[in-house]
Amino acid sequence: AAAPGSAGLVCAQGRNLRAVLCQRCGSRVLLPGAATFARREVPGGSGGGGRCRPGGGGDVLREHWLVRDMFSFENVGFTRDVGNVKFLVCADCEAGPIGWHCLDDKDSFYVALERVAHE
Repeated sequence: AAAPGSAGLVCAQGRNLRAVLCQRCGSRVLLPGAATFARREVPGGSGGGGRCRPGGGGDVLREHWLVRDMFSFENVGFTRDVGNVKFLVCADCEAGPIGWHCLDDKDSFYVALERVAHE
């Protein structure tokens, strides 16, 4: 079920209703309908944090867009491996991390709702 922060962003099928954009430069990251809403609690920070736990502390990210195919992205870059995690950044301005990908799960890419904009 969608949470309060995702109100107006998730359709009845659980997919993103609006395009997902970089907060800094406005570059399009995902088209509408390209991702599924997912709740998964992970530490926010930008450093490595062990097995599939991106970030080392600070804020906690709870709401994400789950993308099952890396080719669904319109415009995203990946960092070098940090442990077994790659962080997702805007490919145009390199702002981020906007999300993360655990190398143990080849088909799951997470974009944090609070780190992107929507149109």
